[in-house]
Amino acid sequence: MATIWSDESRLARWLDVELAALDAWAEVGSVPAEAVAAIRAAVQVPTPERVAEIERITDHDTAAFVDAVTEQLGPEGRWVHFGLTSSDVVDTALSLQIQDSGRLVVDGIDRALAVVVARAQEHRHTVCIGRSHGVHAEPTTFGWKLAGWAFELDRARTRMATALESNRVGQLSGTVGTYAQVEPEVERIACERLGLEPDPLSTQVIARDRHAELLCALGLCATSLERFATEIRHLARTEVREVEEPFGKGMKGSSAMPHKRNPKVAERICGLARVVRAAALVGFENVPLWHERDISNSSAERIVIPDAFLALDYMLDRFAWIVEGLVVHPERMRRNLEASHGLVFSHRLLLALVESGLARDDAYRLVQRHAMDAWEHERDFRKLVGADPEIAPCVDLDAVFDLDATVRHVDTVFERLHALAGKEEPVHA
Repeated sequence: MATIWSDESRLARWLDVELAALDAWAEVGSVPAEAVAAIRAAVQVPTPERVAEIERITDHDTAAFVDAVTEQLGPEGRWVHFGLTSSDVVDTALSLQIQDSGRLVVDGIDRALAVVVARAQEHRHTVCIGRSHGVHAEPTTFGWKLAGWAFELDRARTRMATALESNRVGQLSGTVGTYAQVEPEVERIACERLGLEPDPLSTQVIARDRHAELLCALGLCATSLERFATEIRHLARTEVREVEEPFGKGMKGSSAMPHKRNPKVAERICGLARVVRAAALVGFENVPLWHERDISNSSAERIVIPDAFLALDYMLDRFAWIVEGLVVHPERMRRNLEASHGLVFSHRLLLALVESGLARDDAYRLVQRHAMDAWEHERDFRKLVGADPEIAPCVDLDAVFDLDATVRHVDTVFERLHALAGKEEPVHA
């Protein structure tokens, strides 16, 4: 990813666009084919140092690049940048960089998805407590939790693919996009050679709603990773300790406290998600340019687009590392579930009483009274309701307090997960 966004790669992509344009000019008969052949035989990507040296004089990076290219050539060099304006080169090359980067991000999502699916299958029947508002709610399984992450990653992949397709466009339409000095056929041929589609209407720049969509897709993916990392952080708290990040031999969790095993990589993911989301905001701000074109977008997106890709690429790699090596404590999950003294069955008891003929609110108040007693005095909920003559004779308490019954539909979700894993061939699951 760093290579794609290096100065060397950026200049190489600029040259790719210039050469594709020359090929197109030659094909339509406006530039001698032998001149294009001579250029291709002699030209090399100029070094960033040479372009910077010329730019100190020109105060224009694209003009400096063109000068650095043409100084390598003989008389044929006059055809370089023929009919083009800076944005033709810069925007089209940016689209190529986005496609290259996007492929790496999709690969990263695929790897993360594969790891999540594998661990979800492993813990398909590992029962744990589900929480709402951070408070015990009802049982679930750890695999069920991870399956939800898998489906979200699949949606992230779909959004990424859509955004990449929206950005698979190039432009060689000249100043203010009117093809006054360049032929539409040149644009079509050059874009085809570069693996892009011509933008149906560019106004000297490709409209930045495309890039905003891309940054939103990156930001949403980063935010999903933050959600997963936040869950890991909560489950790793000392009071919970249901999972732990991988902790290898020789690692230190704290410079001061030798006992510490902190969820530091998950915290790193959460921090970087803020950076990627901030980039998405810049993408929105870059959409409303003045008239046909200004360059208020340029300085900002030269930072945020590479940084968003770099950050997310790293986040995906670290997230896959966490999940693959995640230490899971099923016995602790069971103890935590049991720590609320059976209150996780209150909803099943409520429904059983309703089915027995009791009015819902009467049943609710009856169950709630015993639930609060169990909660406040740490008493066994089943024993309390079993001793109540208004409840015990009316329901089958063994059926009500059946833990397996609470997660009996887990196979339904995993059938869907199996279909998801089979849908995407690149997913290594």
